[in-house]
Amino acid sequence: MKLSCIFALVTACASTSETPPRLPAPPTAIVPAPRPRDSRAPRCSNEKPLVIRAGTVWTIAGKTYSPGEVLIVDGRIAAVGENVERPEDAEVIDAPAAHLTPGLIDTHSHLGVYPTPYIDAVSDGNEATSPVTAEVQTVHSFWPQDPGLPRALAGGVTALQILPGSANLVGGRAYTIKLHPGRGAEDLRFPGAPEGLKMACGENPKRVYGKDRKTAPSTRMGNVAGYRAAFQDAREYRDKWQRSREKLAAWEKELAAAKPEEREKKQRDKPDPPDRNLQLETLADVLDGKILVHNHCYRADEMLVMLGVAEEFGFAIRSFHHAVEAYKIRDVLAARKVGVSTWADWWGFKLEAFDGIPENAALVASAGAPAIIHSDSAVGVQRLNQEAAKALAKGRAMGLKLTDEDALRWVTANPAWALGVEDRVGTIEVGKMADLALWSGPPLSVYSRAEKVWVDGVLEHDAKKGPRRSDFELGIVEEGSP
Repeated sequence: MKLSCIFALVTACASTSETPPRLPAPPTAIVPAPRPRDSRAPRCSNEKPLVIRAGTVWTIAGKTYSPGEVLIVDGRIAAVGENVERPEDAEVIDAPAAHLTPGLIDTHSHLGVYPTPYIDAVSDGNEATSPVTAEVQTVHSFWPQDPGLPRALAGGVTALQILPGSANLVGGRAYTIKLHPGRGAEDLRFPGAPEGLKMACGENPKRVYGKDRKTAPSTRMGNVAGYRAAFQDAREYRDKWQRSREKLAAWEKELAAAKPEEREKKQRDKPDPPDRNLQLETLADVLDGKILVHNHCYRADEMLVMLGVAEEFGFAIRSFHHAVEAYKIRDVLAARKVGVSTWADWWGFKLEAFDGIPENAALVASAGAPAIIHSDSAVGVQRLNQEAAKALAKGRAMGLKLTDEDALRWVTANPAWALGVEDRVGTIEVGKMADLALWSGPPLSVYSRAEKVWVDGVLEHDAKKGPRRSDFELGIVEEGSP
């Protein structure tokens, strides 16, 4: 990354005048404002259009070009094809032996909240003080200096969902980031991406609360009772606010129709809103489809139970995570279009993971459900392409008809859908954000590495220079630094 870009990021809010700018007066009341759909932190962008010419361009949108070209203008993909029309001032990268793919996306990461190095001082991923902590948000724990972030980028990854841990029945809000530099957590937020809700089934909550603390839940039926109680409270909270809005609308109508001499008295009768409850507000947003549910759940029978809970309260589960037994109910998951974010071959590290098989992702994909390879690991995220390749190999070995594009979809288009950003990333199509990875060879090969990685059309990783260094890594001077 250019030193000028780093300097611009650090000084983005600085005044050009010698006199420091006057700070605005504090607001008289704190009112939550909706986040603009396309808001973003200050970013550098390429001064010129960029054309990437690669030996193979994997669009993951039904077409592969060999060779192919992609034109990037103002951070977005402007053209894709065998020969795109090049602006006269375009910079051209010619890589005839390389393969270009969308940037990889990890739906299950704890980087920044369980950072590398892993020490208690910066391990803030689980508010394990109550079974339901829907009010907490990973964005408020995220440490943007985590050295694991640029190493994930060096593996071709351009976006991550940062999840709370799995000690709780409801662990809190997740948020999705893009892997560009930032001074604070909000600087990395993927613009317009829906937030997620982390829920957890099975052994973890009943161990943390029942076994360790001798409180509910201590059984799987206690887990489910906890989910149902929380969503029943949220349903009543949402209904209370709806009645309040209706009452306010009726009052406003009466005020508008009132005679001038009646208005002063009528204004004093303005109805008060209910008290705000941040925990129930989050769960109410889930009921309204504003927040996507990501459910840590290993066993097939528990996934069916959770689908029943979701049906009872009228929300959808976007993706089951880990889901090592998803292959047993792949038809159900396909019919309901529930994603499966899983590993290639992790299994057996606890009882509920014992029935995992390495063909899981391939079987899920063959049934038509959205299969996704996730990492849940600061190391695994660095080789997400190889994890997808392992899952593909196991599927093919059992006779399933799967293509390389299918496997690439498991780490690009499908996770983009699971995070609600499939209209912006995950495939190489005109109009989408230019989040791209250029590989030295076939992207599923263990011998290939990400040579260059772009986020919003900005070159954020160049293998010749090595991973970008975090400020936490003291004593390391960037190439080209004064």
